[in-house]
Order: sequence, then C-alpha cells, then structure tokens
Amino acid sequence: MEMLYPMIFAPKFVEKMWGGRKLATLLNKPIQPQIPVGESWELYDFPPGVVDSSAGWVSATLTNGQHAGRTLHELVTQFGRSLHGDVKLVGPHGQFPILIKFLDAREDLSVQVHPPQSYADTHADAHLKNEAWYVVQHDAGARVLKGLRRGVTRESFADSIRTGTCEALLQSIPAKVGDCYYLPSGTVHALGAGCLVAEVQTPSDTTYRVYDFDRVDPSTGNKRALHVEQAMDCIDFNVASAVNPPRKHEASYFTTVTQLAVAPQFVIEKVRMAEGVEQAIPYDQPVVWMMLEGTVDISAGDNSEVVRANAGMTVLLPAEMKSPTVKATTPATWLEVTFPIAG
Repeated sequence: MEMLYPMIFAPKFVEKMWGGRKLATLLNKPIQPQIPVGESWELYDFPPGVVDSSAGWVSATLTNGQHAGRTLHELVTQFGRSLHGDVKLVGPHGQFPILIKFLDAREDLSVQVHPPQSYADTHADAHLKNEAWYVVQHDAGARVLKGLRRGVTRESFADSIRTGTCEALLQSIPAKVGDCYYLPSGTVHALGAGCLVAEVQTPSDTTYRVYDFDRVDPSTGNKRALHVEQAMDCIDFNVASAVNPPRKHEASYFTTVTQLAVAPQFVIEKVRMAEGVEQAIPYDQPVVWMMLEGTVDISAGDNSEVVRANAGMTVLLPAEMKSPTVKATTPATWLEVTFPIAG
C-alpha cells in the first residue's frame, strides 16, 4: 500500500532584476552564479496558462521518497483528501491552495497592489492574492512599505503617481528580523532593498505596479510596465494602519508557538523547539513547514524514510500519515503554515 510521508519539493528559481545572492549565501539554495535570483518558489501549483503562458501545469516536483519525480498536482490528483484533507482546492482544476516562497530583494520591489475578490470576480485575468512576509534577514537601514499614510485619498495618491512621489504617501516600517506583515489584497506595499523574507500567499501571480522607482530593465532597456488604472481600482483607501494585530503566544518547557498572521486562506505560526525534543505531529490536515534555523528529523511510520530538514528547506506534511513525529537534532525554528477549515 502506498503511504504518504513528509515531502520536499525542488524549488523553482525566478530571475528578477531586483534579485541578489542571499538565497545562496544564507539559505543554501543552488542558484547559478551571476544571475539575480529574486524568488525561490518552494511549493507551487499553477494550471496551464497562468505562469509564463505555459501549455501545461507548472507544479513543484517531489524530490524524496517513493513518489519522487511526481509533481504536486499529480500527487493531489492521485491521493486527493489523503493529501489535502478537508482543505478546499482552488478553481475548477483542483489547484493546491497555497504558494510558498523566499524573496531576496537586493533592490526595492515596485510599489504594487494585488486584486481583491470583488475585482477578480469581474476581471477574468485577475486572481485574488493575500500574502504575508516574515523577515528572515535584512541589511542595515532596510524598510518595508505597507499601506497608505493616514489621510491619503484616491485623488492625492493619483496625483503622487503622476509626479513620482507616491513613496512619500506610504507607511515606511524599519525592517526587523522576526517581524511578520500581513498584506491583504488591496493593500499598497513594497518590499524594501536589503530584505530577505519568507512569503506565504494565495496561489496567484496577479500584481499591479503603480511605481517602479524609475528603473530601467536591463534586459529590454525600457522601464517596466505600470498598471495604474487596474491598481487604482484595487487599492483599499480605507486601510488606515500598518500595525499587525497582537501576536498570540503559547509556551511549554521545550516548545513555543507564536501566531504571526491570520488570513482567510492561511495561518502562520512560528515554532521553536529545544534540542533533543521529540513529539508527535498532531494534525489531520496538510501543514507546511519553512525551516528558519536548526535541524529536525521528521518520520511517518516505522519503515518510512527519515526526512532531515535544515534551515532554508520547506516541507509539506500531508493530511494522512502514519504516526508522524518530529525530533529536533539541534535547537530549531520554523514557520508553520496551516489552513482554516470552513465550518
């Protein structure tokens, strides 16, 4: 009988003009030298036509265990609820409902916004995108731009776009390791230069740029396209604060769990585990772990392969596994992504 087990997928590295080398130097990703890689897609599943006008599915490939070589979409199709539990798949094709990335911003990302559901419902090429950033590392002076300053109106922001001064109307927050920023659709934002972040988002690639710091794309010699009209229709001008809700924190002698962000589609918690601690994994729904520090060994069943996860790795824990356990072989910290279940 084929059993499910902790799964590690091959990352997809995405070249970006604003990307750098931290994915290699800090997270041990095997990116090619001299290429500005901005994104490492850790867990992804897109139907045909969404990513780079692909003719087929663009889906992460499993690298470990008896199902190695199969894509995430193939596994979802084969194992169904044994893998995704009661978590609802996305769209008519059954897309896995999360996209997990690491981002390395050597330069500022564009000032941008993602469409809310109300906009996506009336625009076939737009897809809802809620996301969150967790700051893994940053350079001195790095900042995150999140949300409009109090009192900014649609008219004043439109004027600032025309004059190239919209950055001054955004809330600028000094980057700090361990901070997490929830960016619901409709929130104007930009990841600042020098930030390395873990990103959790709904599986959408729809981004509308309103300002790009007047940069020229070296591959074309032209400035990148802006999407001002679409963005203005998506921005929520009622968002008044960049402050995240208070964190929830639970602790035992060996383990602490801190809730960082809650979205309709995902919950992010940070887990810290002391060296030598071994615990059962108490879930019957899929869970994603993004390793930040240390090493853990994960197993499922007496005869299963032990999966060793180090900093920079991402692990998918399917809904149905036989007696899964985790053991911290060093002090370990990871982000744990779970999925709210509709009642």
